[in-house]
Amino acid sequence: MAATRAAASGAVLTRRITFVTGNAKKLEEVKSILGNSIPFQSLKLDLPELQGEPEEISKEKARLAAKEIQGPVLVEDTCLCFNALGGLPGPYIKWFLEKIGHKGLNNLLMAYEDKSAYAMCVFSLALGPNVEPITFVGKTPGKIVLPRGPNDFGWDPIFQPDGYEQTYAEMPKEEKNKISHRSKSLSLVKSHFAETGYFFQIDPSI
Repeated sequence: MAATRAAASGAVLTRRITFVTGNAKKLEEVKSILGNSIPFQSLKLDLPELQGEPEEISKEKARLAAKEIQGPVLVEDTCLCFNALGGLPGPYIKWFLEKIGHKGLNNLLMAYEDKSAYAMCVFSLALGPNVEPITFVGKTPGKIVLPRGPNDFGWDPIFQPDGYEQTYAEMPKEEKNKISHRSKSLSLVKSHFAETGYFFQIDPSI
């Protein structure tokens, strides 16, 4: 896990942070993990699908989102990285899953004994269109298995975190939210807000 710390401390924020997502399940998890610790609202934006390293992709999306809404934003990029494939599919997991499904993802590792993988979540916070985004990275190690559990949230059925006999999909939501890559990244986000002393003075008209 890693976080790039902000230089601006004690900033007054007059608008809620806009969490950019159109994924209802992801929004549900974020709300459950953050609770009322950070005032935020959600918004779906059609941002370009960028290529590159996960942190750089996330930062650039935060820059674009902050410029579009002219306010503070939080964006997230999720990766599923197979160690045998040097970290692929990585940030492109969404497209791999859409094209080849859970079976196809398993087939990618068929020729390898190493089924280990890690789930990675990168949140990027941009306080405005002219502010350098800050990144927060959370990782959970595990392995790729044949799909088990409800098929209602991405690749959760094929990822079994280390130390558990259940896949993400099989785990109770409360348990998953304690150990997931997303919860680890959001824990860093919460710590950052606590340490920097951002002060929310929300204008209800905005």
